[in-house]
Amino acid sequence: MGSASADDLSERESGLRRSLGKAQIVMIGLGGAIGTGLFMGSGLAVGYAGPAVIVSYALAGFVALVMVFSLSEMAVVHPTAGSFGTYAETYLNAWAGFVVRYTYWISQAIAVGGESVAAGLYMQYWFPNVPVWMWALGFCLVLLYFNSRSVGSFGTVESWLALIKVVAIVLFIILGAAAIAGVGRPAVGLHNLTRLPGGFLPKGVSGLWMAVTVGIFSFNGIEVIAVTSGETRNPEVAIPAALRTMILRLFLFYVLAIAVIVTIVPWTETGVKVVAQSPFVTIFQHSGIREAAGVMNFVVISAALSSMNTDIYLCSRMLFSLSRGGYAPRTLGSLSERGSPVAAILVSGVFVLMAAAASIFTPDAYAVLLGVALFDAILVWMFILASHLAFRRRHGGAALPVRMPLFPWMQYGGLAMLAAILVTMGLDPKLDVSWLYGVPWVALISLAYFVRRARLRTTSRESQLAHEAETRGGGR
Repeated sequence: MGSASADDLSERESGLRRSLGKAQIVMIGLGGAIGTGLFMGSGLAVGYAGPAVIVSYALAGFVALVMVFSLSEMAVVHPTAGSFGTYAETYLNAWAGFVVRYTYWISQAIAVGGESVAAGLYMQYWFPNVPVWMWALGFCLVLLYFNSRSVGSFGTVESWLALIKVVAIVLFIILGAAAIAGVGRPAVGLHNLTRLPGGFLPKGVSGLWMAVTVGIFSFNGIEVIAVTSGETRNPEVAIPAALRTMILRLFLFYVLAIAVIVTIVPWTETGVKVVAQSPFVTIFQHSGIREAAGVMNFVVISAALSSMNTDIYLCSRMLFSLSRGGYAPRTLGSLSERGSPVAAILVSGVFVLMAAAASIFTPDAYAVLLGVALFDAILVWMFILASHLAFRRRHGGAALPVRMPLFPWMQYGGLAMLAAILVTMGLDPKLDVSWLYGVPWVALISLAYFVRRARLRTTSRESQLAHEAETRGGGR
């Protein structure tokens, strides 16, 4: 099975409404990347690295920067819902496109389940007697409904949810900096960064590196900006503009927010092995301002819902793309009167609800789901960088609206870091589940692809033989 041209792939995914504007895709991008990875997963990262987690998130930010610049180069040239799945099929091969889209689809479904579990854990701050799984499933059902409406409605809901957490993070950083500097109160200072046992690097370089894995998960979702290119007005203008503003904001939000956390409260109090509460809420509780902790809990719930909303959108567009490419049932490529792939949303929702239900069986559901989703997400990022290298070989001399600096060394550096992170994950008892599920998944989906290809070849050969026999019979 050969690779189709990008123009042909774009045409077959037509029908989606181009309703999203530049401001909306900026907020959608921020909303997709600022979720439980920062608000909840940061506790795991702090537990791995201590104060050195600041460096860990900076390294993760570098990889995200390389990936998004590479992806955006391709997105402005080929704006499609299938995005990096389409690019992998075009510039690598059909197997890569198949594996990338199905892997990303399942990883986002699992990620939504993880986000819903986190939201359920947040709700226990107010309702400790209500089971986490009830909140998780309820939130999933509500967001599946919103996603089934028009993409414009999705963009509006996501913009407001993202705005809540962006404003909250900015205020958190400002108030934290004021507390550290001693504005209006005794200064917290910087002693929590260096004077605790072990100093700035209490878990050594290995701990710092393990925290990078959680940092990568925190930035996962930033690739939504490329997926929205198929439903964005003037993507050749909007995508580069959104990219320029979003990257810097994300980097500052993550690194500065993490720095505030480990500076104000000893890392031994915010670092955890089993996630039960956001370190953001812990900091406000530590300050004695109970009302502020409640407000922050509301913010992190909205952050989880925002990321869930975006991830459901990503799931449905990947499944829609697979259907239009002939890799999934044709029904999943249908669109409602509002231009929304409702069938793809509902099927994705079944897998989302199954992932969310994991909280029924283990209190460590968030870390387990994080590990499984992270393996798939890193694999997809590696395919994106490999696709971009092939893309540049074909379009090397062309004038591109977005151009990655220091090509191809940045891509090689990003690939090396992602490969090292993938290997490292197998060394951690909390994340080795990623390999236990991730490797069999890739093997299974690859087998499905080759079985399908063999059947198509057999069918094609049988049709050809039947046609030749009919032609010979007609000649007699």
